[in-house]
Amino acid sequence: MSDLKRTPLFEWHKAQGARLIDFGGWEMPVQYQGVIPEHQTVREHVGLFDVSHMGEFYIKGDKAKDFLNRITTNDASKLYNGRCQYTVMCQPDGGVVDDLIISQISEDCYLAVVNASNIQKDFDWMQKNNQEGVELTNVSEQTALLAIQGPKAEALLNDFFGTNFSDLKTYCFTTANWNGDELTVSRTGYTGEDGFEVMLPAKVTSDFVKALSEKGAAYGLKPIGLGARDTLRLEACYSLYGHEITDQISPLEANLAWVVKLDAGDFIGREALLAQKEQGVPRKIVGLQMIDSGIPREGYGLFLNGEQVGHVTSGTHSPLLKKPIALALVQSGINLDQELELDVRGKMKKCLTVKTPFYKRPKGEK
Repeated sequence: MSDLKRTPLFEWHKAQGARLIDFGGWEMPVQYQGVIPEHQTVREHVGLFDVSHMGEFYIKGDKAKDFLNRITTNDASKLYNGRCQYTVMCQPDGGVVDDLIISQISEDCYLAVVNASNIQKDFDWMQKNNQEGVELTNVSEQTALLAIQGPKAEALLNDFFGTNFSDLKTYCFTTANWNGDELTVSRTGYTGEDGFEVMLPAKVTSDFVKALSEKGAAYGLKPIGLGARDTLRLEACYSLYGHEITDQISPLEANLAWVVKLDAGDFIGREALLAQKEQGVPRKIVGLQMIDSGIPREGYGLFLNGEQVGHVTSGTHSPLLKKPIALALVQSGINLDQELELDVRGKMKKCLTVKTPFYKRPKGEK
């Protein structure tokens, strides 16, 4: 595993007893205590995720917003200082290059956070399509990113920073000072719970996490691995690149029409997505629950009357619901509450298409 990339917290992960795996070329913690207790920690208390393998780019220039509006599907003109936006970049045929979060620092400076496995691909894509002459800077190696997620996340960070994040709205960010370094704190996450993501210089990450862990003990803070990160996001039905969205799956097929603003101006992939909307999507992502025993896994085929009508994109046993759940890409003619057959290693098992998300945090919570 010596050729794998490591985050600034690699030694800390080992000290916490993490089980490390190869994750897209990174040596990352898949679990510490175990997926189920870690999952419950985030749903009930607060968890700490090392997501420093993610990529960070700065986009600067007086035409930076024009550039973002042309290479992403959402309406970047809606951004303002301190505002974040979830969006996707598409190929001309409508397939997804990547999903990302863009934050406006100023009218001529933006931050893009992209998926770890796509860092170089995304940066190359932006450079290739840089007609506006903006300045693109990849700061991924100098930057760390931590996610603090769960119902006690706000109380912990208020205590830790000696400030009040209660007025920070979802998909907004602010700055906070720690030992002389300015950190970016955004109210974003990938778990379905309230939470924050903290971007900080890589060189101070270990000290920061040690201090946060000491303060967090009173709040039930625990380190959380990639295993629970996946079960949490699947319960909340968040797309994962390479699964629900790929270069072969459009955002409209992936139930991401809400980030595709066809009336906001031209962008790469708009014509293909407009045609898909007018003609109707040929496929769609749906939720699945099992009727028979068995766990739906990625790639398992779905059948109706002996004909394949789709396949599982992500599947697991839900720690919260205590039953198997999955997301699947199926033909658009498949309806809600329709019984299908799932090919589980050569055995046909009955399952049902269901409404998503599988989990939504209680109303009244941020």
